Formats: sequence, C-alpha cells, structure tokens
Amino acid sequence: MKIAVPTRENMVDNHFGHCDHYTIFTIEEGKIIDISTLPSPQGCGCKSNIASVLQQMGVSVMLAGSMGEGAKNKLEAHSIRVIRGCSGVVANVVEGFLKGFVFDSGVGCIAHECHEH
Repeated sequence: MKIAVPTRENMVDNHFGHCDHYTIFTIEEGKIIDISTLPSPQGCGCKSNIASVLQQMGVSVMLAGSMGEGAKNKLEAHSIRVIRGCSGVVANVVEGFLKGFVFDSGVGCIAHECHEH
C-alpha cells in the first residue's frame, strides 16, 4: 500500500492544493518501508493531474488536512481513499493511521482560491 500526505515543512499541509510536495509512504505488513517525495503541481488540486499521477504511482490513500469536494471527488475517482482532518508531523499521522487512530473528519474546505467546482 502507498499513502500520500500533502506536506509543507514535514507537517501535513492544511490545504491539499497548495502543499509544497507530497510525501509518499510505502507500507508493507503494517510498517513503513520507504518514504519518497513528489513535487506538487501549483494550483488547485481538483484541476491538476495529481490524482492520475498518484494513482499511477500506486497510491491508494491520501491523508490530508483540508480539501475541497472537487479535489476529493477527483482523487476518489482515481481509487484513492481520502481521509481529511489530519494534522501534525507527516510520519506521526501515517503511524496513527496504520494503528487505526486516524479517521476522516467529514469536513471539506468551504472557501479557497479555486471557485469553479
């Protein structure tokens, strides 16, 4: 399994579409076995090709802070499960998810720079 986390300064970026990069965690048998990064395309996450790129990389889970419905829908259309409401150091969030402590907040962002959803 691969998990992607929108990242800025080793923390979960609060807005998916504006992160500096994605930290990609490769998981085997419930353990992190590899960590890599993917530069973020600039601009709105729902209009970029990031969902298809992540899907091609084998990402199946996105642990994010806040995210608009357009981006969430696009990721889910690419078979990527979205968990919103995450915050903190990216490795700690992934470890929490693997232990069953991280759940989707159910809250998307309401106002941001991408208004054509």
